[in-house]
Amino acid sequence: MQTNFSLAQLADPRVAASEKILRTCVHCGFCTATCPTYLLLGDELDSPRGRIYLIKDMLENGKPATPEVVTHIDRCLSCLSCMTTCPSGVHYMHLVDHARAHIEETHRRPLTDRVLRRVLAMVLPYPNRFRVALAGAFLGKTLLKVASWTPWKGRMATSLTRAVAPRVAQRAGLFERLRAMIELAPSRVPNREAYEAQRLHPATAPRRARVALLNGCAQSVLDPGINGATIRLLNRLGVEVVLPKGEACCGALVHHMGRDAESHAQAANNIAVWTREIEGEGLDAILITASGCGTTIKDYGFMFRDDPALAEKAARVSALAKDVTEFLSDLDLQPARETGLTVAYHSACSMQHGQKITEAPKRILRGLGFRVKDVPEGHICCGSAGVYNILQPEIAGRLRDRKVGNIARLKPDVIATGNIGCITQIGEGLAAQGSPVPILHTVELVDWATGGPLPEKLQAAGITEGRPAAPVLAAE
Repeated sequence: MQTNFSLAQLADPRVAASEKILRTCVHCGFCTATCPTYLLLGDELDSPRGRIYLIKDMLENGKPATPEVVTHIDRCLSCLSCMTTCPSGVHYMHLVDHARAHIEETHRRPLTDRVLRRVLAMVLPYPNRFRVALAGAFLGKTLLKVASWTPWKGRMATSLTRAVAPRVAQRAGLFERLRAMIELAPSRVPNREAYEAQRLHPATAPRRARVALLNGCAQSVLDPGINGATIRLLNRLGVEVVLPKGEACCGALVHHMGRDAESHAQAANNIAVWTREIEGEGLDAILITASGCGTTIKDYGFMFRDDPALAEKAARVSALAKDVTEFLSDLDLQPARETGLTVAYHSACSMQHGQKITEAPKRILRGLGFRVKDVPEGHICCGSAGVYNILQPEIAGRLRDRKVGNIARLKPDVIATGNIGCITQIGEGLAAQGSPVPILHTVELVDWATGGPLPEKLQAAGITEGRPAAPVLAAE
């Protein structure tokens, strides 16, 4: 793609990086075939190619973001399926991240939108605040259920909405977004796990490695058992696990809302925390159990490339960052029990497109006796995408239902994935359809299969033991 940036514009490192990306695009349109929003909406401007044209025009002409540009960029999931498909290697992730930041700097959103985004940025990255917010969401969820049970069949909720919400809120879709946020909240908030109070978790077998584990923000509240299973598993395998003091949100949630100052501050904090561990007792890896976080942490090197104080440290952190299944794939995993359950493996977008990890999780599960099946249309996003399912609930809901329908075709005993956002999103879809099939993090199944306790979700689904493994067809 031909570009016409001035030398003055190219003096800005962000513009220079985006200009280089723009020049790699050859307008082929392969990306449209795998873009979820183009698949649903059929609008060229809701495809990567269309968005690239919008971004080019905005940046090249130094223009503030227009409402049209904001609409189409906001609809992008940042699923990065287009990057897997693109034959020219267009780094769409960095381009759309720049566009989101430009939007935040130059466009004034409607008040309701600004307030909601600010609330999300102030709550989700902070576990204690998030825990309190979930208590309020649980109350809201209960009220919605009560309203649906009345003889008016939901008209009470509609009447209350019309009475309370001003027309501007209706036009902005505020109620729909709030409803989506409430419905995503779990029926109960899990209790804190004992491991969170302990910084160091020594290996229970001869030590072979020392790793830091990202405890994170949303996942530590929504499903702390994921990291609990990870620590148990790693300790049995001879891996010492440290939860470094001061580590917090990786910055991914606000980064994808274009709030660069906040995301960089959160990332810089973690870089400092992990650097102390690296330069202290040393680390063989920094492990992440939420693939959305992993994609961002592996990009710290790019994010801080022009920061003289942090560039080297950020690159070192990114080089050590690994998804937990990447790390496990190099270890000798031996089954401690028969499993044989049929597992529908949902490959999170941030896993398969963002980090290019596609086979390791499935190979691990198969090696432990699970019968693994790929979900049809596995390259299409489930609609979670950070806070996308709150900010764009209509599109996210359609993608969720499509994903749940494809999973149902496999008739699995259990669903496995590597991202808390997907677990929450797909779990909501399963619950809405009355499906009893549980969805777990891959590492929870690995922990159980290698000698760990039965996961609560399997127990709740009536699965108390495995079954003899059936032959696995090559096509699966």
